[in-house]
Amino acid sequence: MIASMSRKGDCYDNAPIESWGILKTELVHHRRFKTRQQAIQEITEYIEIFYNRQRRQKRLGYWSPAQFTQRYYANLLVA
Repeated sequence: MIASMSRKGDCYDNAPIESWGILKTELVHHRRFKTRQQAIQEITEYIEIFYNRQRRQKRLGYWSPAQFTQRYYANLLVA
């Protein structure tokens, strides 16, 4: 790994880590998993079904990531 030394005010440098914080706050800290496989399955479902398709995000104009992406590509076809 290479350490990241971004400039002050570069918010994109921490974006992946902040996403893990949301996952832990919304799912992991409220659950006790019986097996590692159960944890993997529930985390995958959370990301693929809830976070990407249903959870509206302020930074995306209150669209889900899937809706935002779909809208983006639809606008490219129109342009």
